[in-house]
Amino acid sequence: MHVRRLDPVLIDRIAAGEVVERPASAVKELVENALDAGARHIEIVLQSGGRRLIRVVDDGEGMSAQDLALAVDRHATSKLPDGDLSAIATLGFRGEALPSIGSVARLDMTTRRADADHASTLRVDFGLKSAVSPASAPQGTRVEVGDLFLATPARLKFLKTDRSEAQAVADVVKRLAMAHPRVRFALSGDNLAGFDHVDCGPGEEGRLARITQILGADFKPNALAVNAEREGFRLTGFAGLPTFHRANAGAQYLYVNGRPVRDKVLNGAVRAAYMDYLPSDRHPALALFLLCDPRMVDVNVHPAKAEVRFRDPGLVRGLIIGALRQTLGEALHRASSTGGARTLETLARGPQSWQQRPAASAQWDWRASPAAPQAGGFGEAAQASFMDAAPAADLRAHDAAPAQDALDAPLGAARAQLHDTYIVAQTRDGMVIVDQHAAHERLVYERLKRQREESGIARQLLLIPAIVEMDEGDVERLLAHAPELEASGLSIESFGPGAVAVREVPSILAKADPIRLVRDVADTLAEHGTATSLAKGLDHVLATMACHHSVRAGRRLTGEEMNALLREMEATPGSGQCNHGRPTYVELKLADVEKLFGRR
Repeated sequence: MHVRRLDPVLIDRIAAGEVVERPASAVKELVENALDAGARHIEIVLQSGGRRLIRVVDDGEGMSAQDLALAVDRHATSKLPDGDLSAIATLGFRGEALPSIGSVARLDMTTRRADADHASTLRVDFGLKSAVSPASAPQGTRVEVGDLFLATPARLKFLKTDRSEAQAVADVVKRLAMAHPRVRFALSGDNLAGFDHVDCGPGEEGRLARITQILGADFKPNALAVNAEREGFRLTGFAGLPTFHRANAGAQYLYVNGRPVRDKVLNGAVRAAYMDYLPSDRHPALALFLLCDPRMVDVNVHPAKAEVRFRDPGLVRGLIIGALRQTLGEALHRASSTGGARTLETLARGPQSWQQRPAASAQWDWRASPAAPQAGGFGEAAQASFMDAAPAADLRAHDAAPAQDALDAPLGAARAQLHDTYIVAQTRDGMVIVDQHAAHERLVYERLKRQREESGIARQLLLIPAIVEMDEGDVERLLAHAPELEASGLSIESFGPGAVAVREVPSILAKADPIRLVRDVADTLAEHGTATSLAKGLDHVLATMACHHSVRAGRRLTGEEMNALLREMEATPGSGQCNHGRPTYVELKLADVEKLFGRR
């Protein structure tokens, strides 16, 4: 077979596959062009998920007739004035977007500069470019993309449903809008719920307002400001509280010099920073913006500009992990504000059912309720205390009036203990319900971590070593990590085949069952103790130890003990959630409780 040169139109269509994968890719390129042109108002309209029509209208600086004719040629761009790829300061720079789109669709462009007498327009019909002609239009640029991929049916048939493609477009626009709070973004069309994000104003408040527009009103009261700088890199943005988590990473927005990116270094750093607060199957909500010299990052490693490569990825990773951990630590006991709202929603369902069926209230059995626990019972051992038992409350905290300073404290003054498990505290404007076991477990865990970092965990020598028999694989795993376990306060040694001897335990766990403790540690190492995740595994070991020492559900506390627990929670980082990522308390505002009883 002879080598031949491909037709230019075919070349463009092949190249378009790298840049324009779906309607969302085309929208991304067009909106980035509008932002680079200084637009303050961008309107996007879709039909059939973008395959029939994509319209992007902006009020940017526009183009002259000469620039318009050149803009649809391959590798023609205004965004590399000196041709330096190491100093890219714009969102687009390859000069591939418009010709790629024009090669697989009908592309109509109308544009006008502020100093021009009239607008200019042209059409690219599946790679065939028309001449530029005069038109009537305001300042800015209007781009219409019709019949996308009609000339490439193989690509067309692999598109998803119109609704899926429209949602992908919405996600792209939201990611770009997040980084530009001073620009108004409007999206409309069929198969989607459109939006109109207005100008949010300058500064940190404007950025938080835009993030709230996209992530929802619940994000603002649960957001922590992030601000850190190291060796030419600056990190800003907002991170959600650990208890304000999601089932996937869709609520994570990461930017480098204003460019939305999906980068393994950044995503891994976020996971590492939240590792100590969240279960492995939950993800935080956040928006982080990394600023640096363009020469410190390469944005030219992917045709769609979705990935970046840092000159010093270790520095960037350390900055993100350190900044997020410090921010989360400074939040101390704070937990998500949505916990109280969910509690009130649960309580509100009860009165409604009674109002609807008043005649049956006398014979009402909670076990027959649709909201009753399933056959397996309550999910937590502490909650099981509600099953088949008369209500129990310890009112010893009521013996004396609450101290006024305690009422003003974030978690209030302890007033009662319910079912020997839950502490009820009173605040100035509401009440707080604390799970005593979950809260104390977190406090002990943080105490062990501080000891390990500062001076090593204090150890208690056992008078008689405890012999633990177990599977040989577990024994080998424990002995392989014996030095690390000893640094965590647990000293073990081999005791023949299939057994270990426990010589020392952390002093704080002196009253714990060493055999049960070692078995739980072995299970933890089996899950997290590989070479690549040893640090994570050892933190889980400490969490396991903390669970053994915590105040158990079912232990009755005095008023002084309950208040001491509340005060320590307020001073301990991360105490708003237990070691498993669940909230340790919920707060109910008095105004919301009064609504339940029709007082408001």
